[in-house]
Amino acid sequence: MSNSSPETLPQPSQEMKYGEREIAAGQLITFPNPRVGRRYDVNITLPEFTCKCPFSGYPDFATIHISYVPDERVVELKALKLYINSYRDRYISHEESANQILDDFVAACNPLDVTVKADFTPRGNVHTVVEVKHQK
Repeated sequence: MSNSSPETLPQPSQEMKYGEREIAAGQLITFPNPRVGRRYDVNITLPEFTCKCPFSGYPDFATIHISYVPDERVVELKALKLYINSYRDRYISHEESANQILDDFVAACNPLDVTVKADFTPRGNVHTVVEVKHQK
């Protein structure tokens, strides 16, 4: 154990790390669907979603499941990962986070069908799953 006083401990850099910059700039990017006209399902699982409770400030953890049928555009996966990570310091309810993800996803790629399911880790003996859908 060190006998260092707080004054001698290294101070964290105030400069944003490259990952933090990418997350802060995170936007949903799309590319042309390689099989327009063919109906197929894309299922994505994002098991490390975090946000903060708008009432207590406690962290909330969830697995986000996105299932969609593309139309003209497909979502780029790295951009989706960065977008999802942008929620980590956001004070937002379970219900609003699922609805906002759906709204942003629809705005980005306008799929034929999409379901967003936010399966939150139980906290205080409460397990919440919020499922929202959009269909053209």
